[in-house]
Amino acid sequence: MATTQLIDRRLNGRHKSAQNRQRFIRRYKEQIKQAIAESIAGRSITDVASGGEVRIPRRDIAEPEFHYGSGGWRQGVHPGNREFVAGDTIERPSGGGDGQGSDASDGGEGEDDFTFTLTRDEFMDLFFEDLALPNLNKTRIHTLVEEQSVRAGHTHDGVPSNIDIVRSLSGALARRTALRGPLRAELAELEERLAHSGDAAERSQLRAAIESLEKRIGRVPFLDEFDLRYRNRVTRPKPCTQAVMFCLMDVSGSMDEQRKDIAKRFFMLLYHFLHNTYEHIQVVFIRHHTAAQEVDEQEFFQSRDTGGTLVSTALDLMDRIIAARYPREDWNIYAAQASDGDNWPMDSARCRQLLVERVLPAVQYYAYVQIVATQEQQLWAEYDSVRAAYPHFVMQKIAERSDIYPVFRHLMRKTPS
Repeated sequence: MATTQLIDRRLNGRHKSAQNRQRFIRRYKEQIKQAIAESIAGRSITDVASGGEVRIPRRDIAEPEFHYGSGGWRQGVHPGNREFVAGDTIERPSGGGDGQGSDASDGGEGEDDFTFTLTRDEFMDLFFEDLALPNLNKTRIHTLVEEQSVRAGHTHDGVPSNIDIVRSLSGALARRTALRGPLRAELAELEERLAHSGDAAERSQLRAAIESLEKRIGRVPFLDEFDLRYRNRVTRPKPCTQAVMFCLMDVSGSMDEQRKDIAKRFFMLLYHFLHNTYEHIQVVFIRHHTAAQEVDEQEFFQSRDTGGTLVSTALDLMDRIIAARYPREDWNIYAAQASDGDNWPMDSARCRQLLVERVLPAVQYYAYVQIVATQEQQLWAEYDSVRAAYPHFVMQKIAERSDIYPVFRHLMRKTPS
């Protein structure tokens, strides 16, 4: 049996096969993902999830390559040439090339890195692979109903593009069988009588009756408009996985610029992850020092306000926003908090009370990230006492930039369903 193989020869922007590019990404996905994780620490906050170049060690690449051998006659055209004419002999350059390498040694060993450019979409897909919001449930239908088209049997009316050929022909066959069946039985009876009849007048009548029946059978159409069946589709309301993420960031005086930079990088990763992975998602940004304030995205990442520390103001504001705008039966509510843990002792106890009584019962998942201070803070101890009783409350520490990505993946890892 002959087989047909279709090969995708469409070219991308650099005249390379798009299929080969995707094959390369699949083959070296782990190396590319590791290179992406390493490149995050050196990027600016605004450029943290853009595409760009990633470097893969040459030893991890095992692709066949074509090389031009040295020597032989070659012809070339060099625009702008003012020094040479046809027939001139050019001496071979002395010494080696000016190639760049890494991990060089005096023993003559080293390796070159393979540079691979990822588009923004490829970067985002690889960067956030295997991540998901924990405990995400389908809520009831919202006021802005999302509809999906579903199959709903067949109908007699429709457009030609929706015709079901198999169903139509099956219906036509059933109709022909039903209409022709009695006529064929009668025809068979008349033919049998004609075969045994010896009277000329009777035979003439039988032949006329047989001819009439054959015409009636022939007039039954092969395909009638009544036989046509069209695939029917109807719209049905679709429950949405609506979610809201509260981002709570400490901008008090104890959070120096380095710690604020780490916190902003963490929230920038979270922000890109949410909008790259989920369609129905809202993000609420809350900054706090002695007072908490709901701000927009630009002010959250760029404002330089600072002050004292009262962490409970952020939790209290979050609770009031949930009560006013996000009913628990309609929304999946999440929260991520970043702080250095420095807080007034009395306020830390109030934070624990707010978490237990008002915040944690309303949320699907709460992640607390502490930008590690020089010594243990009381807020961590208060939160740690809550963790055992609430499985959807998690805590992690970040000491430097390189810890952001592993911590983020740990907090948002996809759990098996």
